[in-house]
Parts: sequence; structure tokens; C-alpha cells
Amino acid sequence: MSDPSSSPPAGQKPALKSTVPPQSRFQVDPVAEAAAAASGAAKTPPATRSSRAGSRASEGTTAGEEAKGRFRVVNFLDPSGAPADASDFAFNGDTVRSEASLHSSTGGLSHFSDTHSSTYYLRTFGHNTIDAVPNIDFYRQTEAPLGEKLIRPSLSELHDELDKEPFEDGFTNGEEPAGAEEIAPKVVSDSKGGTVKFGWIKGVLVRCMLNIWGVMLFIRMSWIVGQAGIALSCGIILIAVIVTTITGLSTSAIATNGFVRGGGAYYLISRSLGPEFGGSIGLIFAFANAVAVAMYVVGFAETVVELLDVNALMTDEINDIRIIGTLTIILLLGISVAGMEWEAKAQIVLLIILVAAIFNYTIGSFIPMKSKEPKGFFGYNAAIMMENMGPDFRDEETFFSVFAIFFPAATGILAGANISGDLSDPQSAIPKGTLLAILITGIVYVAVAISNGSCIVRDATGDDNDTIIGPLENCTDAACTLGYDFSICKEGGCKYGLQNDFQVMSLVSVFGPLITAGIFSATLSSALASLVSAPKVFQALCKDNIYPGIRVFAKGYGKNNEPLRGYVLTFVIGLAFILIAELNIIAPIISNFFLASYALINFSVFHASLANSPGWRPSFKYYNKWVSLAGAVLCCVVMFVINWWAALLTNVIVLALYIYVSYKKPDVNWGSSTQALMYNQALSHCLHLTGVEDHIKNFRPQCLVMIGYPNARPALLHLVHAFTKNVGLMICGHVRMVGTFICNYYMDCSLHASRRPNHKEMMSDQVRYQRWLLKKRIKAFYTPVFAEDLRQGAQYLLQAAGLGRLKPNTLVFGFKNNWPDGDMRDVETYINTIHDAFDLQYGVVIIRLKEGLDISHIPGQDEFLSSYEKAPGMKELLVAINIGKDTDKDSSKPSSQSTSCQSSPLIIRGHLSPHFTSPQLSIVDEKLLAASQQFKKKQRKGTIDVWWLFDDGGLTLLIPYLLTNKKKWTDCKIRVFIGGKINRIDHDRRAMAALLSKFRIDFSDINVLGDINTKPKKHNKEKFEEMIEPYRLKEDDMEQEAAERLKAEEPWRITDNELELYKAKTNRQIRLNELLKEHSSTANLIVMSMPLARKGTVSSALYMCWLETLSKDLPPVLLVRGNHQSVLTFYS
Repeated sequence: MSDPSSSPPAGQKPALKSTVPPQSRFQVDPVAEAAAAASGAAKTPPATRSSRAGSRASEGTTAGEEAKGRFRVVNFLDPSGAPADASDFAFNGDTVRSEASLHSSTGGLSHFSDTHSSTYYLRTFGHNTIDAVPNIDFYRQTEAPLGEKLIRPSLSELHDELDKEPFEDGFTNGEEPAGAEEIAPKVVSDSKGGTVKFGWIKGVLVRCMLNIWGVMLFIRMSWIVGQAGIALSCGIILIAVIVTTITGLSTSAIATNGFVRGGGAYYLISRSLGPEFGGSIGLIFAFANAVAVAMYVVGFAETVVELLDVNALMTDEINDIRIIGTLTIILLLGISVAGMEWEAKAQIVLLIILVAAIFNYTIGSFIPMKSKEPKGFFGYNAAIMMENMGPDFRDEETFFSVFAIFFPAATGILAGANISGDLSDPQSAIPKGTLLAILITGIVYVAVAISNGSCIVRDATGDDNDTIIGPLENCTDAACTLGYDFSICKEGGCKYGLQNDFQVMSLVSVFGPLITAGIFSATLSSALASLVSAPKVFQALCKDNIYPGIRVFAKGYGKNNEPLRGYVLTFVIGLAFILIAELNIIAPIISNFFLASYALINFSVFHASLANSPGWRPSFKYYNKWVSLAGAVLCCVVMFVINWWAALLTNVIVLALYIYVSYKKPDVNWGSSTQALMYNQALSHCLHLTGVEDHIKNFRPQCLVMIGYPNARPALLHLVHAFTKNVGLMICGHVRMVGTFICNYYMDCSLHASRRPNHKEMMSDQVRYQRWLLKKRIKAFYTPVFAEDLRQGAQYLLQAAGLGRLKPNTLVFGFKNNWPDGDMRDVETYINTIHDAFDLQYGVVIIRLKEGLDISHIPGQDEFLSSYEKAPGMKELLVAINIGKDTDKDSSKPSSQSTSCQSSPLIIRGHLSPHFTSPQLSIVDEKLLAASQQFKKKQRKGTIDVWWLFDDGGLTLLIPYLLTNKKKWTDCKIRVFIGGKINRIDHDRRAMAALLSKFRIDFSDINVLGDINTKPKKHNKEKFEEMIEPYRLKEDDMEQEAAERLKAEEPWRITDNELELYKAKTNRQIRLNELLKEHSSTANLIVMSMPLARKGTVSSALYMCWLETLSKDLPPVLLVRGNHQSVLTFYS
């Protein structure tokens, strides 16, 4: 058999086939594992199965093999569909090894060999088995740029019994596709062979050096030396180099901690600190690079305009800058759009010019000329060097202001990392290229600073007539010893020297125009690097879909996935700022944007090291978390040194973007260090709590809610969440039992009885329902268990749920409204579960709504399912019904929600017919739906009536107090009802008021029920007797042996002796219901002390009748019984 489909959908396993269809990339065969088969048994031809459709593979027996089983994809074929040639494989003893390349240019990935004629098997240590040897392709993400992701055999396929259908495989260890990774796996095609990838020199070193060697080197370095002197200038350079070196080390550590994709600083920060920091920095970093294009182009245009004669100006100076800048950025855009290869060639040319200009200056500094002396250049001289060693700040300049002018020159260290997606080996290229570029440029800057200060005086007139004639008493400058008197410059007005001439390096050089060419090269190379960096970073940001509306810029074109749309956007932003032509204000903001990125890169390394995650293991070892933290602090300090208001503005922008992304909560999971540190803190706090004894003042209700599927009983979920949110723990317990009916829309049902628990399905549901709770902003944990019945499952949860002090102390149930119509064995289980909770010192809360709680039978309750979970083509409505007799819609018994499919209690999979219409809801269901949402909305003005009849430690009073503290319940006042005697009503009221006052609990009224012990009305007693009639044992009407046998078989039966013994308690429940209807029929909520039944003495039927009688025909009722340990105190 063969399947005509070419390939499976993204994220699914390929279908298994016994023969290879012509167009398929997969060669698939079952692998038979040994069983206790006879030595001469004949082989049965393997059959096929589709792992997604769930069809079974027929089982074959093979003599001498280990077992029979199934396997999925066992070989990748050449895209042409032809099987791999046997000659491609080398047989070596017991193992078979493929000599084919893992990343062949054709995309064919062959890993398995032919061991039985035409059948391919994975060979592991000489045995035919479906167990797989370690392979890099098993660890790839879904979108694998270097090759296909293979799926290793699942644990189920290796471990489960042979007659059991293997589970569908999803992603293991939480590796679920998110954001860009939901894209279908890429096929490694021939076209990928033409992709341009750069090495560490051309891709990183050259770019970083060009960006760091900016115009600062040629037209500002001499001025900095004149102001700060040689010593402080070297100090300024050293501080900048320290900051950039630390950042380079941090960048290297992050870049070598796993595969690096495109996105530069954004990718490094977002994958380390998470989308909140990454998203905020990514946006401003891309914007900073776009505006930096305008800065560099305007710098180029200004230089050109200065060189032009006044008569050569086209219009005026400002407009000429705009015209030249516009033409320049258009030219740069053309180079960028032409492709990375052309851009790289242009960078090499510019680097050659720049290096030539540096050598031109260096050689010229050793060739002093008489004609240059009046302008301040005398060649290397110790006197000049000593004079220029100290600072000479003028025009209100300071060390920090001069440092602020120089530091932007050092902000080009991420030029190589920004094109990480275009590097052949970013993990090796980024550390080597970045750190070497910092070293080389740092040395050159220091050398130029010393050279400037050693051969050029600070001030010179440029006049040949200023030579010294006569004695030197009044001349103490270094120039005086060389025969020149420039003392007139102290009065100002001189145009030459370090302090006055920005073009002094042109004077020193052998060929002046080459320095001008170097300036042009520096500005254009920096502009070109920024023009390429901004779209690459922005494209990576858009791919992750963190900000809405910008996904359009994620599209790439050509073999290099060039962000052409991003280039156009960067061009528009750059052109806009060029036309403004006033960049003195925006420049410090841009520098601060870069510094903010550097600070976060350093902080990322510190944070990842502090989190101590096993996943943080960079191959670059030359980093230290404290050094990285110091680097982050230094970056922040430098931000404020450069410009304090720009630093504040940068922080405000980053904070605003951080808050926005945190609020939007993008659906991505990159395994950030934030998650790792959060886990560390949670673990340490949990452990710390275990060493602290509980105290009454810190008591909080921590509820185990037996809710089944979280969306099955909204009223129960919302009410419990109302008094546990931000106060206590809430665990949604779900007892799942094996055996379900599967029914279609018309309720044609068939039994689907599983013989064993489907743990894979349960784990999948746990992840999806937890996401549903998070999406609904309900602070709770969903915890399912498999068990034989509700009681056993509840016992598991009561004993094992929670962690350390974060354990439940209160069990919350829904009331079984239709228990009389179900199997009384379920009632026995229900009541025994309450007894178990009391045995384990839990408090118990039972919630009853007269309309009911369970809405899972109503169509449309599948809102938590995402679109990819709804398999197309299925048109049945799947309803899960418990196999037991109790199909009570209001039962809190989670078994009624057990399903055989990965779905909610009621799900629609796929797309129904366009003519399909949902059934008309009955009046009862409409009321049920309305009641299920009543605790989700703000409560009307009214009361919460607390019937605190028995002291259970205070839980009955604490829950309503917590409710009234919530915004939705603020309009509700607490009314307290207590039992008392008619002649002591005032005394009892005052005593209770004093107690509530000491507890600091506000109340609106206290009612003392003096007639609580009055006998109930006759017709109510008769109704109760009618209720218990079917459950009575009536032992007086049968022989003792028969009565004992029936009681043993049906322990819920009510004996006559029991009825007589608890007659007073029965009458009290009937009477309390009468009083509740009289006093609290209009209350928003009734919270009442739950009656207790002595275990082993009161039958479950009688206890259930008490609860039914007490709470029927009333507003929402909470029957509460604490564990009789104080939860309230009036001590400070």
C-alpha cells in the first residue's frame, strides 16, 4: 500500500508506509523486535499504519528477533524519492554507520541501512531495534535551518505492551512550537547551497572595526587630546574599551550558548531574558540603527559641504547637506538591496581606504616639515609630549563632557552580531571577531592619542612670522623651545593646533586628501553597517510577532532571506532625519539606546549565571557573572554621563515597552533565564517555608477543588477563585476513570472501554487546561489523576497534592443535585470522600446551586481549544459520558468528565457542515448557563448570610470575610446568624458582636435564632420521610440474618435504630431549612455550618438526606466545616 500524499502536515509524524511512493521523502518500514518465537518461524510481511490517523500496523513475527513492534520514520530519502543506495553505507562489525553527510547539499539525510533485503532498519549495537542512537537531528527545533528535525521513538512505542496502540507523538519536554517556530519545517533544498554566509573576518571583524573607527578617529581625537591631555585621553579610551570588552565577553558567552539565529542584540537578549526585555530593546535598537544611518550620512554630507568652495554651493549650506545626504542614502540603499555579498565587498573597499588613511597619518607623523611648523606640527618631541600630558579644559568642557563626545565611537561592537543570521558559524565568529576588533581599534585609538599629543602643540597661529627673536624669558611653552611664540593664542582667535583645528590629522599626513577619503570611508561604512543591521534586527523582531501589526516586515526575499521591506522602512526613517539635518539633539538618545542594549546583554549573562540553569553552559569560558554585572552598571553610569535627560528618556521608553509586552503576554517560550531564576526562587522559598511552623495569623484557605474539567463547572471555579485569588492556593482536582461512551450529535452511543489509563492523553490535557486557566486569568493549578472511583482519586489528591507548605487544607465539592436518580454506590463513595477529608484534617466546603453546576453537556463549551487542536475532516460531536449509572449533570464527580479523546467534556473537532445549527437549549439549560456565570460578574447589592451555628475554628466566618474584600463582592454586607435561647438573645448578640469586633470583621447585623429548637412543620417532616423511604433497611420486617446480609451488601441503608438515635438531629436539619427560607431567601450567598455525621454510625443515605434537606430551594449555599483548628485570632 502507498499513500499518495507527498508529506505530512507540519508538526505531525509522517505516515508509515511499506513501500515508498515516488514523490515521498520518507522511507518507512516497521521494525520487528524479538519475541519468544520459534527458531524457524516464517516472516510476516510488515503492514503500514498512519500514526496521525491512528490505524494499526499488522504484526509480523521474525525468527530470532527480540519482539514485534512498530516504528515511524526510519530513513530520510533523497528529495527525488529514490531510496539511498546501499553503497552509501559502511558495515562495521555489529553496527551500521551511514557515511552520508548530515547536511548534504541535496538535503538527503540517510542514517539507516539495509539489513534484510529491501527493508531498512536502524541498527543499534548489532541488534535490530527501534531504539535510536544519539543523533543531532533529534534535538533540532521544528524550524531547522541546518536540516530536518527527526523524531526519536517515543517512550510509549518502546515501553507499552505490544497489543496497545501507541500514542500520537507531540513535542517532548514542553518543546511546543511558538511564534515563528510554528512554521512548517524547512526542506533543505539545492537552493540553500547558494546562500551567502560570512566567516569571522569578513562578517564580524571587518564590520566592527569599520563601525568603531568612525569620524571620531580623524576629526575629534586630536581635539580630545588637546582638551584632556594624553593621560586622560588614554583613560577615556581605556574606560570605553573596558565597557566594550566586558560587553564583548558577555556577547560571546551568550552567542556560544546554543545556535544563534538572525537578530543580533535582539535575539541574544530576548532568548536570555525573555520577550519582555528582548521586545523592548529590539524595537529601540532597530530604531537606533535606523537613525544612526542618518547621523553618519549627515556627517558625510557636512564634510563634503565643508570641502566645497562657497561659490560651489548649490543653494545654502543646510539644503546642500540635505541634497547630498539624500543622494548618499539612496546609493547605500541600492548597495544593501543588491544583497549582502555586494554590501560585504563595499565594506572591504571602505576598510582598505580607512586603513590606508591611518597609515598615511602614521607615516606623516614621522616626517616633520618646516612649512607645517607654524600650524603646530613639529614631529615627535619630548617637550611637546610633556606639555600635552595633562588636561587643559576650555569652553566649560570637563572630563565627563569630553568622555561623552568620545564614547559613541565605541558603540559599533555589535555590528557583526547584528547579522548573526548571515554568519556561517556565529558561535565561533562573534567572539573572535568582536573581541579582536575591540583590541585592534583600542590600540589604534591609544596610539593616535599619544601620537597627536607628542607631535602637535595645542595652539598655533599658522603665521610664519611668529618665530622667536630674542630672549625666552616670557615664553615657557614647548613651541618656544622650538623657535615659535604662540602666546598670542591665549587671548583666543588661533585656528591651528590640537584645540582649534579638527582637520589637524590632514596636516600631519603625507597626503591630505587621503585623510578626507578616510573620513568618507568611516562615515559611509558606519552608515552602511547600520542600514543593514536595522532591517535584520527588525525582521527578527517581527518574526517573533511580539508587537501586533508589524508582521508584514518579517517577510524575506531571495536566497539570503533579505528583509527588503525592512530596508525600505529604514531608508524612510533615515531620510526623514536627514531632511531634519539637526541631529545634535537626537545623537545622545541614539548613544543611550545602544548603551541600554549593552547593559542588558551584560545583565543577561549575570542573570543566566545567577539562575544556575543546567541549560546555561556557554562554550566561551572567559566570562564572570560579577564582571558582567559591573559592565551593566558601568553602561548605566555612562548613559547618565553622556546625557542625563537622554538616559532618563531611554529608561522610560524601555520601561513602557517592557510593561506593554508584559501585559500582552506573547505566546512564546524561549527558556529564558527569567524562568530559571523564578524556579530557583520558588524552590528556595518553598524549602524555607517548610522550616517555619504554621501560625494562625498566616492561615489562608488552600483549596483542593474537585471540579473535573475546569470549564465544566464555571460557578464552582469562579466562586472558589473569588476567595483564594492572591490569598491562597487553589488546585483543580480531576479524578479520571477508565471507560467512556462515545456519542455522536444524535446520541447514538457505543461503548469505548479502555483497558488501561491513557497517561499520555492526561498529560496533554494537563498542559492544555492549565493554559486555559492562565488565559482566563484564574490563579489555579489543574491536577488530574487516574483512579478506580472518586474516593480513591480524592485520596490520592488529598495525600499528595501540593508541595511543602503549599498544600491544600480545604476540600471543596459541588453538591450532587440528582443523587436520588443515580446509583447509591456513588453516594456512598461521595460521602466516604468527605469522611476521608476529615480523617486527613481537611476542612470541607460543599457548594450548591439549585440550578446545578455542571454545564459540560451543553454544546459550545470548547472555547479553550485552539484551532490547531481541531483536526479537520471530523464532523462528529464527541460527548463523554461516564460509564457508571450516575450521569448526574450536577455531580462534582470528576469521573463524569472522563473522556477517551484529548478534548473538553464536549468538543467539536474540525469544521461542521455549513448547514449545521446548534440545538435549541431547553429552559432548564438556559437557567443553568445563566447560573454558571453568576459569580463571574459583580454582585448586586445585598447580603452574605453567615449561619455560624457551630464553632469549626472560624473557617465558616473567614470565607465570607475574604469574599467581601474582593471588588465584585464589595456591595455585599455580612449578616451573622447564631443559635441561642429566647431568654438570652441580647446577651448572645453582644457576645458575638464583641467576638467579631476582636476579629476585626465588619458585619451589618447579628441575628440570634431563639426558635431554632422548635419542632419543624409536619408536612416538612413527611417530605423527609418520603425522601428516605427508598433507602431504609426496615430490619424489623425481615429476619436478622437477611437484614445483616443486606446491610453488608448495601451499607448506605438506613436502619430503624439509626433513625431513632438521630431523630433530633434530623428535625434540626428540617427546622434549619425552614429558618433559612424565612430569613435568607433573598441573600446573595448563604454560608452555613455543615452538619457532621459520625463515621460508621450514620449511613451515607441518611447523611445525604440531611444535606439535601438543609440546602434545598435556597439561594447559592456554601456548607462549610473547618477542621476545628483556629483560623482566626485576635492577638497581634
